[in-house]
Amino acid sequence: MTQSLSRRTFIASAGAAAAATVTGALLPARVFAQGAPITLKYASSLPDRHPLNARMKDAAAAIRKETNGRVDLQIYANAQMGGDTDMLSQVRAGGVDFIPLPGAILSTLVPVASIESVPFAFKNYDDVWAAMDGGLGQHVRAEAAKAGLIAMDKIWNNGFRQVTSSTRPIRTPADLKGFKIRVLVSPLWTSMFKTLGAAPTGISINETYSALQTKVVEGQENPLVVVEAARFFEVQKYCSMTDHIWSGFWLLASGKTWPKLPKDVQEVVARHVNAAALVQRKEVMDLNASLEPALTAKGVAFNKVDQQAFRSELQKKGFYAEWKKKYGDASWALLEKYAGQLS
Repeated sequence: MTQSLSRRTFIASAGAAAAATVTGALLPARVFAQGAPITLKYASSLPDRHPLNARMKDAAAAIRKETNGRVDLQIYANAQMGGDTDMLSQVRAGGVDFIPLPGAILSTLVPVASIESVPFAFKNYDDVWAAMDGGLGQHVRAEAAKAGLIAMDKIWNNGFRQVTSSTRPIRTPADLKGFKIRVLVSPLWTSMFKTLGAAPTGISINETYSALQTKVVEGQENPLVVVEAARFFEVQKYCSMTDHIWSGFWLLASGKTWPKLPKDVQEVVARHVNAAALVQRKEVMDLNASLEPALTAKGVAFNKVDQQAFRSELQKKGFYAEWKKKYGDASWALLEKYAGQLS
């Protein structure tokens, strides 16, 4: 694989995205021939070549085609509109129409949103999609609506996260003692790594490369697709396959602008972005599974870990009991319905 994400993967998935969206078209273009043009803004802090932004471009093209050019969904990637917290403020105010946001960052406004990322909760993707397309996802979307944000039906995939480092491999919980690690600006992430003895620092994704390069932090944690897309392999030597957290991206529409869109436009936009999300889910799963050899060739040393050792450490130190209280019994019960008993 070259330094860019697999060209063949993108071409194949782009074709799949087109098939998924066009096949489901319910409204002919002539329905949209009349009416004022509509411009919508989608902003993302992720690199332009990240699969999420690539598939959103596919969705935008499909929306433009089906509406006969009436609806123009414009894509602003690479943090052109600011970092995640900046964009959250903008989408709430209606300055931006759509943003993808990790549940951990959304939790600053909607506390339960980070429950998807309780460490070592989900064992595999079957558990993830059952939860997020089922009762747990419905619960989070309902809470987001109370905060004036409309979460689309299908959450996008970021993947299971791994720990990278410039100083040492992480094999056991003891290896995290004093380890300076970049994390999402999230109480859950900070709490987890502090419980395990690390020194976490919340840094926006668009500032992470610089923080690693200048040794502000020793390491970071992200799915491999982000390690590749953001070129973290240039400033990291080790990757520990911890699979400690699954994280996704909620595609959030502004509660200020979405309700004002005509119903037929809402239907077409939602249908195409949800179809694109399903394509992106599999693409990221495939990419994360295939990137270890490519990153090894770039000089990254990989190691596996005993996940149960980390989970046991968190249980012993009361991490799960603490977060059960914070989320509440009802939300925690929904999580354990899909993840099994944690606390």
